[in-house]
Parts: sequence; structure tokens; C-alpha cells
Amino acid sequence: MEFFTDDDVKTALPWPRLIDELRDAFAKGVSQPLRSAHPVPVPGEPDATFLTMPAWEAGGKLAVKILFIAPGNSGRNLPAVNATVMVFDAVTGQAEAVMEGGELTARRTAATSAMAASFMARKDAKSLLIVGSGKIAGNLVPAHRAVRDYENVKIWGRNPDNAKALANRFEGVGVATDLDAAVAEADVIAAATITCDPLIKGKLLKPGSHLDLVGGYTKQMREADTDALQRAAGGIVVDTYDGAMAEAGDLTQPLEAGDISKNDIVGDLAELCRGEVTPRKSANQITLFKSVGAALEDFVAARVVASSG
Repeated sequence: MEFFTDDDVKTALPWPRLIDELRDAFAKGVSQPLRSAHPVPVPGEPDATFLTMPAWEAGGKLAVKILFIAPGNSGRNLPAVNATVMVFDAVTGQAEAVMEGGELTARRTAATSAMAASFMARKDAKSLLIVGSGKIAGNLVPAHRAVRDYENVKIWGRNPDNAKALANRFEGVGVATDLDAAVAEADVIAAATITCDPLIKGKLLKPGSHLDLVGGYTKQMREADTDALQRAAGGIVVDTYDGAMAEAGDLTQPLEAGDISKNDIVGDLAELCRGEVTPRKSANQITLFKSVGAALEDFVAARVVASSG
């Protein structure tokens, strides 16, 4: 059985290939039961979450990711997401590979968002705003740059020093000091935070913008307010219906309040990649992609990494 470090994973998953592989897999489909999630109390801090995410292709491979998400790690200067991924032969059950899951999770998450934006964002989008300054936010910059030719890229973070440090890792990326002003200017906004208080105000979104909500993965978390969801109504796509409708507070809260309806969600990534839905129907329409993460994404990335050994 081969072992792959985060550095090995990064080398094996260049953005164009990963985005193409994800597009193909969402169109074709794999078996992916709803992930199993368990809260883990942490004294004096927000609860951690333990998850398992399996997916497989009949007669091919099976991949399972095991995660421990610890929000309190931000105060310890440690990654919030700790993960390991294993790959098995789906016929014999033989374990073939194990890999560190931090880089894989960040890259597949960012690549999925960029893949959605390749369908949903305007072709002439020139300005990109990243909201957040963690590991996934850092991957959103090159992932989105792989599908659009942005002239202006900015990063906003609660901690300005962290945002500046992240921006300095990339050529031509600046720091946004005023979030509201940056939201009002951006053609594409990609948020990767774990906030429960919406940061993005829908009234500020410019006509034709695309909003990518990556960070919230529980019913309590929200990155955008209800106005944003209402302005994007009819142009909303989710990664998977089962996951988003069970876990995404950005959707479940306004749905339960009656502020939007299920009809405002026009499709999932499988339908989008098969060309069965068209969320952007005009240049001025606001579109929104909400992801909570799907085991298919881990399966695709892990299969590519395992084949590189």
C-alpha cells in the first residue's frame, strides 16, 4: 500500500486536470451515500465534528475520507480540518493507498467551486474577491484563476495580517480592507469561512455577479444573508441535493422561513455538468453556488493521486 503526503497530493493534482476530472465524474456519477457526521464536544470551544465520507465506482475503486474538523484550531494556529483518505479496490477490498487529506480536501473543494463558476460566472468576469484567509481560501485563488482570466483579485479576512500573508503568496493579488465595498465591486465572490453571522450582504451584489459559498457546512452556519439568496433565486445550484438540503444553513434557514422556495434552486452539479440546467439566463442575473462537500470529490482526487504512484 502506497502512502502519499500533502506535497505528493499537490503535485498529482494540477488545477486543469482536477477540474476536468470533477466535471466528468459529476456528469457520469458515482455511488456516494450521505456522509456520517458526529459532533465531538470540546470543553470551552465550539464543538468539533467527526465525519466519514465514502464513494465508489462499481468494479473500480472505493475511497473513504475520515475527517476531524476543529474550529478552535484557529486560535492554536493549526488547520481546522484534519483528514486522511484511503483508496481500496472496489472488487477485492484490498487497500491500495493512503494519503494525507488536508491538501486533497482543500484542492478538491476549490476545484469544485471553480468548476461550477466555469458554467455559472460571466465569461467576461474580471474581478474576484476571496472572503476568508485559511487553507481553502488560499486554494480558491489559483483554482478560480484556472477558469477565468481575472484582472483584479483581492482577499478579505477578519485578521488583516492573515489576509495580507495569503495575498503575498500570489502574484497580482491584493487585500480588501472594506468587505462591503469589495463585495459591491466584485464580479465573482468566493467565500470560505465558518461564520454563523452572514458576512455577504445581498443588497451590495452587482448585477451579473456570481456568489460561491464554500465554508458553511452546518445548519447553523451562514456566509450570505437572505437578501443574497433572494436576489439569486432561480440561479442557485448546489453540489448535491442531499448534502446541501440537509446541512447548508445558507439554504435551510431561508427555506424554513419561507423567504425562498425549493423552486429557486435550479439544479445540482450533476445536472449542471450534463447540461440539463442553465442557471445563468442573462448577463445581469445573479447566480449562486452552494457547496457542503461531496464524497465524489474526494473519490476523484484520491483516484488521480493513487494512479500517480
